[in-house]
Amino acid sequence: MAKEIVAMILAGGRGSRLYALTQKTAKPAVSFGGKYRIVDFPLSNCVNSGIDTVGIATQYQPQKLNEYIGNGQPWDLDRLYGGVHTLPPYEQAKGTDWYKGTANAIYQNISFIDSYDPEYVIILSGDQICKQDYADFLRFHKEKGADFSVAVMEVDWKEASRFGLMVADENDRITEFQEKPPVPKSNLASMGIYIFNWDILKKYLEEDEADPNSKNDFGMNIIPALLRDGRKMYAYRFAGYWRDVGTIDSLWEANMEVLDPENSGIDIFDEKWKIYSRNPVLPAQKIGPRAVVENSLVTEGCKIYGIVKHSVLSAGVVVEEGATVEDAVLMDGAVVKAGAVVKRCILAENVVVGAGAVVGGEGSIAHVGTGLTIGAGATVKEGAKVFESVKEGEEVC
Repeated sequence: MAKEIVAMILAGGRGSRLYALTQKTAKPAVSFGGKYRIVDFPLSNCVNSGIDTVGIATQYQPQKLNEYIGNGQPWDLDRLYGGVHTLPPYEQAKGTDWYKGTANAIYQNISFIDSYDPEYVIILSGDQICKQDYADFLRFHKEKGADFSVAVMEVDWKEASRFGLMVADENDRITEFQEKPPVPKSNLASMGIYIFNWDILKKYLEEDEADPNSKNDFGMNIIPALLRDGRKMYAYRFAGYWRDVGTIDSLWEANMEVLDPENSGIDIFDEKWKIYSRNPVLPAQKIGPRAVVENSLVTEGCKIYGIVKHSVLSAGVVVEEGATVEDAVLMDGAVVKAGAVVKRCILAENVVVGAGAVVGGEGSIAHVGTGLTIGAGATVKEGAKVFESVKEGEEVC
């Protein structure tokens, strides 16, 4: 039985602007909001929108992401027909074992999509935090009789030149596409979320792959080709929460916004649009008798004996007595020893901050990579990027 729509999540990016956080982890598998990973958001949006067939194009550091996805059970995607599938590159016979671009990642999986004979394909990013009803987006696409639709958000005109922009008429039909233009003609920023009629997309993917000069990219090649050929292209205006968390600052800011749902627009407690995740088997959190916890998310398995203020703590974090954590994001298994101070920073999984050490400060966001140790009495200054363990008493700028 054919599926009306198949979702394809692009989850193969290296995430180089997250520096040490993605040294050992694919960006979609990075922790977010205490108990989630970034990929939970597009997966949950699919399930909540009634999409039950999802392909995830993986590439860089795929093991942790593959293990996390598993059979898809946490998202109700463990299906006999459909469900979730991780899709690594496979064109070794053609001299490559790597996706060459976003369009090539879909091209290499044409046979997967064809096996479900869909009418539509929705292309999603695996590195955004967004709560979006794709069913409403699909309704828009059908009503317009579109060949291609793209989700857009209005951004501040002063920031518009940082984005790929869609110029649209009064009926939302796209007339021009600008990639990070110095002089913007529009403030409709592409969210990198597309719906295509599958027969149209397949045709353009095959033509793009046959072009030796193509970058095999949706923004640089596929969308301009659609415009050139006068295809029916429409901009779907989205007004909900959307953040590209591709930088240290943006990832930290989005985590802080989770603590303020009334003003930020992201509510992880929303019963009507749940975000699902694979949960660790850990006991309840433990808050010690002299602990202070203020306006923070503290996930299962945490042991808090010190001070935690305005912070997000993932599963199994330990904050010892006398330690202070403030305006910080601590990922799974991080340990902050007695007397240490952690402020305005991100600690990746299983980081250990030694007794009396200081990580971060009042300025730009510091971060420490997975499994590293900050020695007792060491200092990691604001904005520092830590790729290797820091010796006792050492200072890192």
